[in-house]
Amino acid sequence: MKLQLVATCLFGLEHLLGEEIEALGYERIATMDGRVTFLGDEEAITLANVFLRYAERIYIKVGASFTADTFDALFEGVRALPWADFIGKNDSFPVKGHSIKSKLTSIPDCQSIIKKAVVTSLSEVYGIKQFPETGVKYQIEFFLFGDNATLMIDTSGVPLHKRGYRREANGAPIRETLAAAIVALSRPREEVLFWDPMCGSGTIAIEAAMKMANIAPGKNRHFVAETFPFIDKRLWQDAREEAIAGEVETAFDVYASDIDDNAVALTIQNAKRAGVNRYIRAMHLDARRIGAPGRRGTIVTNPPYGERLGTVKEAEALYSDIGRHFRSLSPWQVYIITSHPTFERFYGKRADKVRKLYNGMIPCYFYQFFKTEATLKKK
Repeated sequence: MKLQLVATCLFGLEHLLGEEIEALGYERIATMDGRVTFLGDEEAITLANVFLRYAERIYIKVGASFTADTFDALFEGVRALPWADFIGKNDSFPVKGHSIKSKLTSIPDCQSIIKKAVVTSLSEVYGIKQFPETGVKYQIEFFLFGDNATLMIDTSGVPLHKRGYRREANGAPIRETLAAAIVALSRPREEVLFWDPMCGSGTIAIEAAMKMANIAPGKNRHFVAETFPFIDKRLWQDAREEAIAGEVETAFDVYASDIDDNAVALTIQNAKRAGVNRYIRAMHLDARRIGAPGRRGTIVTNPPYGERLGTVKEAEALYSDIGRHFRSLSPWQVYIITSHPTFERFYGKRADKVRKLYNGMIPCYFYQFFKTEATLKKK
């Protein structure tokens, strides 16, 4: 079955996600903030859920998008979509969604109208007025953007950033998909020590080890689409077997340290669950004291923002301290994500590149310090 699929992501990760989709062999057909649409089939649903590191969910797009500038237009547009291609007469089909810059601002009203329209559409096919909704659950999600309406069916269930290894986290965890993205942007290499000196629950270190060992993020979890009868269960088995076959041993060396003993213990537990503990050395150490003489290193870290842990002034003092110390480790490269908009002033150095990203709903800045003194002198 030829399908249009929609992969959603945190704002700022669309390019990375699009490259991942193409690496799986699928064609991108549209990209907008927080989502990439691509062409696929039933197998693409399984592979996308198991392999994509930066996606939050994978949806089936039901039919074409349509203009919905009134509630009547919304009803008729939804009614015309091919719901019976997916939903059986006994199946459950709850509705939720979002409205952005649309005239149709009431989410409850949109939910009610879309539900009635789907019931009407299915009634015309199955010849019944009432649906027991005791069978397979198909979560319908609508997306209204301006006057445009898109209807989708969720295939992931639990969001894809929940890999399963982080059953516990510290007070301000970074989302796994964002951690995977900043790891990729830091260009990890086997011959270079990778160090997160404020590791919290170990997410950045774990995602780095998973990437370098080519461990698929979804290989050990389940997805709601495994209950969909039109997807052969062997496809899920094949996707997981492909994931396991693709794993590699790596000489990649990861250090994860923190001033908090509980964070170090949590990192060790989470790394074991993720199956990457053999690559990660977790230790109690102040970030202002780290060092590995004679080694090339890359620091990638998510320091306190002063929002959920500590105060802003405490965070700013820490930024000054680590700025002085990290510069003493040159030619190490440093990658830091924080929501502080004037981080560079406290760190004491202008970043070579700054990229705006989001940690959940918190807007952040990814400060990249990768030019060495030798590189600058050549210019």
